[in-house]
Amino acid sequence: MASIDLEHLCIDFPVASSQRGHSIKAAVLDKARGIGGRMVDTSGSAVAVRAIDNVTLSLKVGDRLGLIGHNGSGKTTLLRVMAGIFAPTSGRAEIRGRTVSMFDIGLGIDAEASGHENIYMRGLILGMSETEIEAKRQEIAEFSELGPYLDLPVRTYSSGMAMRLMFSIATSIQGQIVLMDEWIAVGDAQFRDKANTRLREVTDRAGILVIASHDEGLLRGLCTLGARMENGRVTAFGPIAEVLSGEGHGRAA
Repeated sequence: MASIDLEHLCIDFPVASSQRGHSIKAAVLDKARGIGGRMVDTSGSAVAVRAIDNVTLSLKVGDRLGLIGHNGSGKTTLLRVMAGIFAPTSGRAEIRGRTVSMFDIGLGIDAEASGHENIYMRGLILGMSETEIEAKRQEIAEFSELGPYLDLPVRTYSSGMAMRLMFSIATSIQGQIVLMDEWIAVGDAQFRDKANTRLREVTDRAGILVIASHDEGLLRGLCTLGARMENGRVTAFGPIAEVLSGEGHGRAA
């Protein structure tokens, strides 16, 4: 059964080594005032940005969590932890269930390869087996509406055509856990309606949904829970309406 359990999670990104000299280290630490005091001195050996600071959070099947906060508050980093991209510096992150990430949908796309070849390569990156890719290939091709262009190198595509291909591949897998960094808008009005329907199907079928967005209307419509993030910390957690209105309690257990 799908679940997400984060316990006292911290993520640090090193930015300077003490081996470069005390004056440089001191200067970097002074910059902490400008980014909410998120610089940390890690055991005297390095200076790092604490991107996630002591987050404890548990989600189970049926939960739909909206991550709220200004740019740089830690939303995207937290999503990347849940996706298995970043490992904890300290604390624990235990993710159970097949996870599908609806961000970085262009990762692994080769501009010199054809659309068909990119379906195969991107499918492997997403964790699909060769059998799964073959089973999905025709569906992906039809959904993209790219027709004979799939035989051509992606470098010959317009940006809209490339986004159609990337979106069609990314949404072809159904995950038990779906992670999104903003709602994906692609293509012209006609294709966008089709894409929105596909995204709704993917999110509705997911056991757990986590989405970061600045769109409060979207979050109210999709989510049951909200987590407000500030300087890498979860400062409020609870029903989405309460968190959006400034209520909600702190760390989620």
